[in-house]
Amino acid sequence: MAETGKTSSYWMGTAGDVVRPRLKGDARADVCVVGAGIAGLSTAYEVAREGRDVIVVDAQQPGAGETGRTTAHLANAMDDRFVELERLHGKEGARTAAESHGAAIDRIETVAREERIDCEFRRVNGWLFSAPGEDPGILEGELEAARRAGLTVDREEDPPVALHPGGALRFARQAEFHPLRYLAGLVGAIERMGGRVHGETRAVDVEEGEDGCRVVLQGAGEIVCTDVVLATNSPARHYLTTAKMLPYRTFAVAFRAPGATLRGLFWDTEDPYHYVRYAGPSAAPVLIVGGADHHTGTKDDGEDRLLGLEQWARERFAGLGDVTQRWSGQVLEPADALAFIGKAPGADHVWICTGDSGQGMTHGALAGMLLRDLILHRENGWAKLYAPARISVRAAGEYLHEGVSVGRHYLDWLLPGEVEREEDVQPGHGAVLRRGLKPVAIYRDADGTVHRRSAVCTHMGCVVHWNSTERSWDCPCHGSRYDPQGGVLNGPAARGLDPA
Repeated sequence: MAETGKTSSYWMGTAGDVVRPRLKGDARADVCVVGAGIAGLSTAYEVAREGRDVIVVDAQQPGAGETGRTTAHLANAMDDRFVELERLHGKEGARTAAESHGAAIDRIETVAREERIDCEFRRVNGWLFSAPGEDPGILEGELEAARRAGLTVDREEDPPVALHPGGALRFARQAEFHPLRYLAGLVGAIERMGGRVHGETRAVDVEEGEDGCRVVLQGAGEIVCTDVVLATNSPARHYLTTAKMLPYRTFAVAFRAPGATLRGLFWDTEDPYHYVRYAGPSAAPVLIVGGADHHTGTKDDGEDRLLGLEQWARERFAGLGDVTQRWSGQVLEPADALAFIGKAPGADHVWICTGDSGQGMTHGALAGMLLRDLILHRENGWAKLYAPARISVRAAGEYLHEGVSVGRHYLDWLLPGEVEREEDVQPGHGAVLRRGLKPVAIYRDADGTVHRRSAVCTHMGCVVHWNSTERSWDCPCHGSRYDPQGGVLNGPAARGLDPA
C-alpha cells in the first residue's frame, strides 16, 4: 500500500492491502468520486445503492490516506464540545451535530452488519476528563450542553480509567471499529453493485459544463460524468473553503496491553488534548494513545512528541508492554468546528467533503448520507449546518484568527535558510536552503544523491518545511504535503513542487 508518510499505523499493520488497478483510458459514470478514504467510499456506497453508476479514483490506493492514520473513535460526543458548538451554531445547530454524528455511527453499524464486514465494530461508552487544575465547572457546563443536544450523558466520580483525578462525563452509545477493514468491505460492496474502484489514478482537474463534468486524469484520460465528489481530505482549487481551515499534525502510539479487558473511548480537555482507546482481539489487545498536536509545518519535533505520548500513557496505564506502532496523521480544523460537506462554492454538480475537525470517521460516514441526498435532489436537514459556503457571524473571531495564522507564514519568505550549504543536509533528511530570494527544498537520499525542488507550495505560495518523522515537505498554510522528491502526498496542492 502506498502511504502518505514514513510511519505505519496499527491499522495498516493489521489489515490486508486493498489494491485496485490504474484506470487506463477514458471512462463514463453517473458519479465520479475522487478519493478512496472513508468519505469517498461511503458516498460511493450510498449512491451505488440507489442504482447510480459510480466510479472511484484515488491517486494511491483505497485507505492509503488519512483514514488509515486515525485512531478510529466513533463519537457524537464532539471533540470541540457542545458548549463551544452552542456558541458557534446555537442550540439547534448543536442538536443537529449530535444527531448527524449519531446517525453516522448507526450507519456504520448497519452497513457492517448488512455487508458482513468484519471490522471489529463495537458499542462502547465514551469518557471525558477535565485537565489538571481546570475549573470543575467545565465538566458541569458540558454535561448540561450535551444533554440539551440530546445525548445520554452522566457525571461519574469513579470512572473505570482515570486519565486525570476529579471524575468524568460518561457518554453512552459511542463506538469503535477497524477503519481499514471497514473500507475493504465498502470496496467489495461497491464492486458487487457494479461500481468501479481504481488506484494509482490521480485526478488533476475538474471541469464543469452545461452537459456535465469532466475529471481530467494525470498522464492521459478523462472521466465524463454528471456529478463529481471531491473527498481528498482537502480539495484542490477550492480556495474559499481551504481558507476557513487550519492543518494540524496529530500523533499516536500503540502498546501491547496484556490482560486488558476494558473497552471504551477516553479523552480530556487539555490543549492539545489526549485521546485513548483499546483495539484488537481480546487475546492480543493494544492500547492506542493519541494527541500532542501541532500546527502542520511549524515544528519538526515529532519524535519528542511521540516519546511524550508514550511517557504520558505509561504513567496512567499499568502493565503496558512494548510499543508496536508509532505514527502521525493530519487533521483539518475548521474555524467553526464542523466539516464542510455539500456543494462546492460556485459549482452546480461538484460536491466536497473536507474539514474533519478530529472526527473524520463520523464526518466521512455522514457525508455519504448527506451527499447522496443532495446528488439525488432530496431534502436533508443537515445540509445547512455543513454547507461549504457557510459563513458564521458567531465564528467571526475564529475566521480572523485563522486568517492571521495563515498570513504570518508568508513571512517565511523573509527568513534565512535552515542550512547554509547543501553539504549540511544529512542522508535521509531535508532542509530549506536560501538561494538569493528563492527558498529551495534540498533532500539528500540514503545513497547521497541530492534532490532540489522549489520550496514554494504550488497551492498558494507558502514556504514548505521538512517533516523528519514522516519524511515529507509540509506546508503550514493549508496543509499540502509532498514526498522527499516533491511529489504531491496531500492536497489542496494539485501538482508537485516545481524544479528548483
